[in-house]
Amino acid sequence: MSQYRVAVVGVGMVGTELVRVLRQRNFPCSKLQILARRARTETIDGNSYEVLPTTAEAFSDIDIALFAGTEGEKGASQLYGWEAVRRGAIVVDNGADFRLEPNVPLVVPEVNADALKSHQGFIANPNCSTIQMVVALAPLHRAAGIKRIVVSTFQAVSGTGSQAVEELKSQIADVPAGRKPKVEAYPHQIFNNVIPQIGGEHKDYPGYTSEEVKMIVETRKIIGDQDIQVSATCVRVPILNAHSESINVELNKKLSLAQVKEILASAPGVKVIDDLRSSKYPLAMIADGRDDVFVGRIRKDPSCENAFDLWCVADNIRKGAALNAVQIAEKMIEMGLIKK
Repeated sequence: MSQYRVAVVGVGMVGTELVRVLRQRNFPCSKLQILARRARTETIDGNSYEVLPTTAEAFSDIDIALFAGTEGEKGASQLYGWEAVRRGAIVVDNGADFRLEPNVPLVVPEVNADALKSHQGFIANPNCSTIQMVVALAPLHRAAGIKRIVVSTFQAVSGTGSQAVEELKSQIADVPAGRKPKVEAYPHQIFNNVIPQIGGEHKDYPGYTSEEVKMIVETRKIIGDQDIQVSATCVRVPILNAHSESINVELNKKLSLAQVKEILASAPGVKVIDDLRSSKYPLAMIADGRDDVFVGRIRKDPSCENAFDLWCVADNIRKGAALNAVQIAEKMIEMGLIKK
């Protein structure tokens, strides 16, 4: 197998997980270089890595550049993404800046790997919440077509980055002790609370936040159907890691409950845990650190013909970011789209 020179841009939560996933999956690297704002040495899982400053020249001998996005070097792909492409690298970007550009494929390998065939050197990694939802719903779309999706998310603080994780941990200690909590990552205290706002209000969707609009527009692009109606409510919850979603999906064609369960159970990247009588269903603590998208609480919606409810959980830092990016690179190698 060919070996590839790989750069990971950003060494925050997602960048660290990118390095971890590359090693765990034995990605064919002849070189692994971490780039960030400043030079230093970082230790990840007991291994030391030299971190170099991100410059245009740093991409001159790189085959694959994985940009960690806003949880890594914010703005790095805007500054260096297309420059890396010009210097010969394939870019996979976890940031949101180029996801809706018509010349940039937005890819979840289990769903729309064929979109990679039209790449121009730059591929976008979708939003974390969108990724897990489309992994679960795309198999149903292929079988019966999706008419409408109504989703409510329950998103862990790791989606905001390491500062938010530490803030929640500090609030867990401070609030019960009567100390005034630090509130910086969010507009309100997150411990013992839920915050129905992720992002600011979107200019084109009054009353909707930027995170909610990502789920609307990205879902349509990934599945390849602009007629799918999507409504999303995105909520931050005091969970350290792994996002949960309550999804109602209305299909164009009739499927039985048994057919829906069979389709999901055989879908790539999906693990079904669905035994309500035994209190077995997906939990955030189960998904934490795992690769799969977990689906359960699958049931027929009695209020709407051809509609079903389900509960979906995934590790937002792994499948929602780092793992999906690495899987994109792996799929491109498998499809012969990265030449060595």
